[in-house]
Formats: sequence, structure tokens, C-alpha cells
Amino acid sequence: MSKVVLAIGGNAIIKEGQIGTIEEQRQNIMESAIPVLELMEQGHTVVITHGNGPQVGNTLIRGEMAKSVVPEYPLDVLDAETQGNLGYLIQQAFKNKMVERNIHKTIATVVTQSVVSNNDPAFENPTKPIGPFYSKEEMEKIVEERDLTFVEDSGRGYRRVVASPKPVKIVEIEAIEALLEKGITVITAGGGGIPVIEKDGKLEGVEAVIDKDFASALLAADINADYLFILTGVEQVAINFGTPEQQNLLEVSIEDALRYLEEGQFPKGSMGPKIEAAILFLQKGGKNVIITTIDKLQDALAGKTGTRIVK
Repeated sequence: MSKVVLAIGGNAIIKEGQIGTIEEQRQNIMESAIPVLELMEQGHTVVITHGNGPQVGNTLIRGEMAKSVVPEYPLDVLDAETQGNLGYLIQQAFKNKMVERNIHKTIATVVTQSVVSNNDPAFENPTKPIGPFYSKEEMEKIVEERDLTFVEDSGRGYRRVVASPKPVKIVEIEAIEALLEKGITVITAGGGGIPVIEKDGKLEGVEAVIDKDFASALLAADINADYLFILTGVEQVAINFGTPEQQNLLEVSIEDALRYLEEGQFPKGSMGPKIEAAILFLQKGGKNVIITTIDKLQDALAGKTGTRIVK
């Protein structure tokens, strides 16, 4: 059967209106597990990736509030910390659901590093907001002490921004492939992976965040996945979204997708990166990309809904 990479969005782990308690996250993950386990029951090999934006933001706030008592950790370490936290929650919830459904499989998390280029232009133009909001005075004091970049955010205060470079290599790819060959379900590239740069074969963490859909596309291409599912909050991709002329797309070619991107149909803060990641996977030799919600996995696989990006 097929090898499937499922890139699960943050909305499946912390839902709108929730504060993100562990119990909320655990319950959401257990609900999300059902459609994924149905794929396993059908014989598909499944690899799970996931976002970690809200969790990293909460961890930054916690560190900021406790910095007079314990040392603050750099962003790459927080990426690793949240990968481990979420990997634990996902693998435990899935394992418990497997027991209920009499599925006898091992599931394991690989804390993953993603190599980025030190020359990526994103480092010259940090744009990804993270962490808490600060007043102008608080922001100015932090800037005096540390070389950080802030932007004013819609009248709500000042917020730190970091680079979001493109991943170029998954460090643990051989370990992931070895686990898959053993029939183990793998959770990997959480939050896009821990951003690292490579110098003379050695790795060094950097203060950045990686888009999880780009990392998922790179991973899917590396393991020759048959399907990349980019799971988000909408059942189908649409043009003229939110207007009377809205048109949901069941299938779109790379050429049309690129044209819609140029027209601004897919904003950079929402659908844009998902479309770009889909195109990246196909250009690297990938076969099928489907964008949909997690509860519509089966219908999308059958071509009844979702949006397929095709060559």
C-alpha cells in the first residue's frame, strides 16, 4: 500500500477558543487519531508531522516570566522541547487508540533537526512573530540587552520576530527510513524541525522557526512518499476566499497554483506556504498532494473533497 505523510496543523492540537491545557491537547489529538488509524487499518504506511507554534509561544512566555529564577533557553532548544512534549502526547494518544482498535503497531517520535542555509535571505528579514506582547518601554529595554528584532503588531504592542528559513536537509532521515522499514509509525519534523546550520559537517542551532509544511514536503520527497496530506482548518482550497465569488478547488495544476499565488489568492500568512510546500514536493518528484481537514482524509483520498495539487 501507499506511504503517506500527514502534516497536521496546529488547529488539530489546540482548537480555536482553547487555552491549550495538556488535557485539551490530549483530547484533540485522540479525536484526530481516528482518521489516521483508519489509514493504518487499510495498510498504508503513515508518517506524522505536526505544528508547534502555540506551544513554542507559551514556552517563551513561561521562560520570560521565570527568567529571574531560571536561565532562559534559546529558541532552538525550545523547538526541541516542544517536539518532545508533543511527540509524547501524540504517540501515547495514538497508542491508546490502537489498543482500542486492536492495531498492533509500534509508534515512535524522532526529535528532528532541519538544516537551513546560513545565507537564506530570511535571516536578513525576520518576519515570524513569536512569544508575548511588550510595551514600547519593555521592548526597548530588551533590545538594549539582547540583539533581538521586534515589530509593532496591530496596535496590540510589540512582538519579537524571527527568521523562517527554508529547510534544505532532514538530519535524521536515515533513522526515519530505518524505522519505516521496520514497520514503525513515525512522528517526526515537529514544528518543521529544529533549525540548525551545518559547518564543516558539524551542526549548530539557530534562532529561527521553520514552516512545518515545507519540512513535511522535503521529508515526503526524501522517503519517496506516495501522498503528502497537508491538513488544515478548511476542507478545500478556494480562490476569492470569503467573497460571493468564492470557488472551491477540487484539483489545481502547478501552473494554475503559481498563477493564483502571484495574484495574491493565497496569503503568505495562511494558505500561501501550504501551496508552495505542495509545489515543492511535486517538483522534487512527489506524486500526490492533498490539502484538506483531518476528518475528511478518507473522502479526500477517494477524490470526493479536498484539493489535489497535480503536475
